Amino acid sequence: MPEQSNITFRVHTLNHISANGLNMFAKTRYTVGQHMTEPHAILVRSFNMLEMDIPQSVVAIGRAGAGTNNIPIEDMNIRGIPVFNTPGANANAVKELVLSGILLAARNLIPAIHFTQNLEGNNNTLYKLSEDGKKQFSGIELPGRTLGIIGLGATGRLVADAAIRLGMKVTGYDPEITVDGAWNLSSKVKKAINIESLIQNSDFITLHVPLLDSTRLLINDKQVKNMRKGTILLNFSREGIVNEDAILAGIKSGKIKYYICDFPSQKLQKQRSVITLPHLGASTLEAEENCAIMVVKQIIDYLENGSITNTVNFPNLIMERESPYRLAIANSNVPNMLGQVSTSMANAGLNIHNMVNKSRGDMAYTLVDIDSPIPHKTIEKLKLIPGVLMVRYLPVLTS
Repeated sequence: MPEQSNITFRVHTLNHISANGLNMFAKTRYTVGQHMTEPHAILVRSFNMLEMDIPQSVVAIGRAGAGTNNIPIEDMNIRGIPVFNTPGANANAVKELVLSGILLAARNLIPAIHFTQNLEGNNNTLYKLSEDGKKQFSGIELPGRTLGIIGLGATGRLVADAAIRLGMKVTGYDPEITVDGAWNLSSKVKKAINIESLIQNSDFITLHVPLLDSTRLLINDKQVKNMRKGTILLNFSREGIVNEDAILAGIKSGKIKYYICDFPSQKLQKQRSVITLPHLGASTLEAEENCAIMVVKQIIDYLENGSITNTVNFPNLIMERESPYRLAIANSNVPNMLGQVSTSMANAGLNIHNMVNKSRGDMAYTLVDIDSPIPHKTIEKLKLIPGVLMVRYLPVLTS
């Protein structure tokens, strides 16, 4: 990154990003567009970056949404590039879609709509046919029914609150729940000791976990066999969390009454008791704006100050500026890295005003405030330290 403090950052957008977010980029400091050469940052929603040749100029990727399966995270780790996301920004939109799915299934609305659309005749005939046929669509009411929620992040907690207000009993399971998440969870949510217990005791099951190696095919033949007869399963997380063959077998056996998901597939097309939606989870004006605003704020703070909030591969690290001269260093989490950085600073005659280091798994990140300008040759020497992945010089920007 050049040393001058009036640098213009280039931001490449791979998808449509809400204008309310993009307008937060100061025009005196940022150039933003869909056709950007040598960008410093990339903003993306659903675009598949897995086979993309990501320019060497890129130092940050921002996903306007929660899931990052369309981004090559491991490759970015090797290059020391943080991948930001926006957990919780679209939580209300997903919550409302889950509630819609619950009601669609509980009242058999989709087959009832299809039935009515196919009726023919005058008003008297339509009335008689409707009255004669409506018994086959008799549904259930929600109060007293048990909703099992697998994953109690921002969306799972909102779903739990809404279900409780509808009179449902709620059971939750999430071994990875954060302290803040636990504090924000309703005391009326019963804790399941494991997934099996939750599945065995739920009338409705909704999935709200990221797609990881540990959650891939989480709902499989074994779990389906443990379900109550007539269970309604909802998946607005990721398609890979369920085994579709197991789902279809569960429908055939009567274990699953409906499977409602946001991920159409060839295997699920035109299957009885399957309701698929065209990935509508975050498709509301409000969610798109929330995600855009959140990710743009994070990208700006990172590019200008090196601060990190909400990434899937870096530790969170925010350090108030105490000097106009700052270094941001991404490195492998190995011993003596801070010692080598400090030694390099001392050998260059530089005084460290403040330094903060945090790690997350194999990745570590350091912010260093220096009392004087940092020579280019010192930055280049830091880059040569084994394990250093990226070094950025962040003098205070001028307008």
